Amino acid sequence: MMGSEWEPRSSIHADSPSDDDRDVSALRQLRGSLVDPTGLQATAPSRQLVYPCGVPPAPGVAREVAPGVAWLRMPIAGDPAHINLWAVRDGEDWDVVDTGMHTPQASAAWEKLAGPEGPFGMRGPRRAFVTHMHPDHIGMAGWLARRYDTTLWMTRGEYLSSRVLVGDTSEAVIDEGVRFYRRAGWDTQAIERYRLSAGNLRKIVAPLPVSYRRLRDGECVTIGGKRWRVVVGSGHSPEHACFYCAELGVFISGDQVLPLISSNVSVSPMEPAADPLAEWLSSIEKIGQSVPANVLVLPAHGEPFHGLHERLARLATGRQRTLDRLRKLLTGEPRRAIDVFATLFSRDVDTDPFLLKLATGESLAYLNHLVRRGEVRVTDDSHGVAWYRLC
Repeated sequence: MMGSEWEPRSSIHADSPSDDDRDVSALRQLRGSLVDPTGLQATAPSRQLVYPCGVPPAPGVAREVAPGVAWLRMPIAGDPAHINLWAVRDGEDWDVVDTGMHTPQASAAWEKLAGPEGPFGMRGPRRAFVTHMHPDHIGMAGWLARRYDTTLWMTRGEYLSSRVLVGDTSEAVIDEGVRFYRRAGWDTQAIERYRLSAGNLRKIVAPLPVSYRRLRDGECVTIGGKRWRVVVGSGHSPEHACFYCAELGVFISGDQVLPLISSNVSVSPMEPAADPLAEWLSSIEKIGQSVPANVLVLPAHGEPFHGLHERLARLATGRQRTLDRLRKLLTGEPRRAIDVFATLFSRDVDTDPFLLKLATGESLAYLNHLVRRGEVRVTDDSHGVAWYRLC
């Protein structure tokens, strides 16, 4: 039996904020404080999204949102200070989608979930299905594996990428990163902060299991006695796994589709000439074609919502408008990656090292996309700094 804190499903409360109230409140937070780890760009409020699941659960509590599927919230560093995880019953066992960031607060929340008074009857998850490699998603996977013998399931691209990012902090890798960010226009102070932060990822990602079970695009996995189809997207990360259950009408979207902000789409030092924006746009088109409009979307950040296709259309339109603004900016004098921040983002990103890194990666994603399309020309000056101008 599950413990007493597996709460039943709830519908919209009469006194819940309206969709617009929720959206506007979140937009204000995003513009006035640290960014959500997934993205920098807040998108326009939508009257079409409906949030049917009521007040979010407290850490250590499981709130049922569909038969056998429960909403968990885990504390993380950042703003907002949470990630959504999704637990699925499987008889006396249970599985989880995503794991949280490796912190003392997350460990305490997991111990409550699988403790004597928790909802899972003194059992940790049997399997952890991790959507992608970012620390708030994979951070506790190794901890769960050692503590509860939880098996890690994820795509090959995400598993191998996470091992590289966590494991490789050699001086050569740092030097490559320095060249990458200097080429984007970073000054000496920002470069030095970057050097000092090398290796910080290990602090929030527990040592990963040495083995995993590979997930493939289109594969059907039985979770909780029901078939879930793996829908892989790219752009936000290399091989991001989403999960669609037709029987339940549920789509676990991870960071690939979020209700209030657009997913961060970034170029990194690992692949400086990449075009992740093209991959992301293609992926959301694929999701729209392969997942019905009436599903309940379970995102990693924000609240569960209805209105998937409307949200996908809004996200695509928002990206195209941003590209149009960038094209207009680049008709004048050549610009560096750091010179396009004000055109792309609605807040100052220069004063916070984390925001500066995200903004640089996303700016390069837009610039690389236009370069790949043949619309923008890039030249490097004698200092190794890249300058971009419309052809």
